[in-house]
Amino acid sequence: MDDILSQLPLREPTFFILLSLSPGPKHGYAILKEVNNLSEGRVKLSTGTLYGAIKRLLDQDWIRRVDDPIPNDSDRERKFYDLTELGRRALNSEIARLRKLVSVAVSKTAEESS
Repeated sequence: MDDILSQLPLREPTFFILLSLSPGPKHGYAILKEVNNLSEGRVKLSTGTLYGAIKRLLDQDWIRRVDDPIPNDSDRERKFYDLTELGRRALNSEIARLRKLVSVAVSKTAEESS
């Protein structure tokens, strides 16, 4: 856990990639679209940036490659990725960190307006 805390704060693209995988496995293009949607267009990943991040997250053991859960009729194999337990802990730690920041900000701004 201390190792995960030393990785925080997560960069915004990393946060959104992990968040996009939290419900279940996705292939690269689906991750790209989901990150764009979740960030409301603020984070636009190029394929090179996405696959560089995927390689890093695979190396960190935060995500893993999984079999294609959707039958694929084309000749092209799609690579699917899923969160590992370590990746889920990293995501949850970052969410907790962000909640704490928001809580402090809300408390401070409430003080100032009273």
